[in-house]
Amino acid sequence: MKNYENVVIFDHPLIRHKIAILRDEKTSMKEFRELVEEITTLMTYESLKEGVPTTEVEVKTPLETCTQRVVTDNSIVIVPILRAGLGMVNGIHVLFPSARVGHIGMYRNEETLEPCEYYCKLPKDIDDKLVLLVDPMLATGGSACDDINLLKKHGCNHIKFMAIIGAPEGVSKVAEAHPDVDIYVSTLDRCLNENGYIFPGLGDAGDRLFGTK
Repeated sequence: MKNYENVVIFDHPLIRHKIAILRDEKTSMKEFRELVEEITTLMTYESLKEGVPTTEVEVKTPLETCTQRVVTDNSIVIVPILRAGLGMVNGIHVLFPSARVGHIGMYRNEETLEPCEYYCKLPKDIDDKLVLLVDPMLATGGSACDDINLLKKHGCNHIKFMAIIGAPEGVSKVAEAHPDVDIYVSTLDRCLNENGYIFPGLGDAGDRLFGTK
C-alpha cells in the first residue's frame, strides 16, 4: 500500500499487545469488549493531538489565577457504524464523557459486498462539530466511504475515521475517495479474502462483541 498523507497507522507497543489478545479465538466476549474499548481510548488520545476545538478559560489555583485551554463544550460527536462500532463508543467517552452520539446503520450485501444503509440518526447541529466516525474493522472500505458521504451530505466538514484493524484495500479506497478525512488505524493487516474478510483479522467483530457468534 502506498503512503497517504491522510492515513496514520499506529505502531505502539501497548496497542500491539492488546491487539494480539484481541485476535485470539480463545478471548472471551467480556475481555474482547474491554480490549476494544481500551484500544479505542489509546487511539483517541493519539488521534486527537491536533484538531480538537478548544476554548481559553481562567482557572484559579491555590496560588493565583491563570489562563488555560479546555476542550470546547459540545464540540465532539461520536458516530459508530452499527453494529460493531458501538463497541468503541465507551472507549472515547472515557476521554470525552460529554460527547454526543449519532448512529449510522449499514449492512453488507453478501453477494455484491456493497454496503446498504438502514438507519441514520445524527445530532441536529452536527455540521459544525468534530465527528469521530468509528468501526473496528476497515475491510473493503465501502461502508466507511458511504458513511462519510452521508456525513458530508449533513454538512460535516471535520471528520476523523478510526478503525482498529484495517486491510490495505479498504484503507486505500477511503484515503483516495476522501483525502480531506484523517484516517487512523491501529494495525494494517495483510489482505482481504474473496469474501471480503480481513486476514489474519480477528473474525467478525460484531459477533465477538455481542455474543452472536
